Amino acid sequence: MEAKHDSSVVRFRAAIEIRGVNPYVLVRAEIAKLLKPDWRRPMPVRVQINGKPNPPWGINMMPVGYGSFYLYLHNAVRSASATAVGDCVEISVAFDECYRRGPTHKMPRAFAKQLRATPTAYAAWKELPPSRKKEILRHLAMLKSEDAKARNIERAVRVLSGAPERFLARSWNVVPLGTSARQR
Repeated sequence: MEAKHDSSVVRFRAAIEIRGVNPYVLVRAEIAKLLKPDWRRPMPVRVQINGKPNPPWGINMMPVGYGSFYLYLHNAVRSASATAVGDCVEISVAFDECYRRGPTHKMPRAFAKQLRATPTAYAAWKELPPSRKKEILRHLAMLKSEDAKARNIERAVRVLSGAPERFLARSWNVVPLGTSARQR
């Protein structure tokens, strides 16, 4: 995997793989160092796959260890680039200097109302890391129909209230075998 580095954009080719249900590209340590040397936490980047979407999509690359990162490819990025798991793609990635912590989408009024009406869910919401809040709000903002928004707001409030259920492609509030309730 040879990387080209011009100004602040790094370009390289890689295959889209899958981890659980999440498509991703592995960004090896030597490539990540071209973006930000010695970065160890989620790295905010602007991404294009095969030149799409335009403008580039803002994503956080997630650290794997040893300086490598997973670059998870949201459905919007894969749809815009007409790519799928197994495809070998051209990736353009740049460190996002304009990144700001916390949610970038406004909280829907219906979601705020349900959180206020459900103290357990509201307390759990306040404890979520900014990246998880951002993920939930982005998901709610991308929904087109009012029915879909209502269903997903209800599901979000249920999982934040402690219900064991799937939401955003992950299981919430499920105790893995061999762990105690405190280890959740």
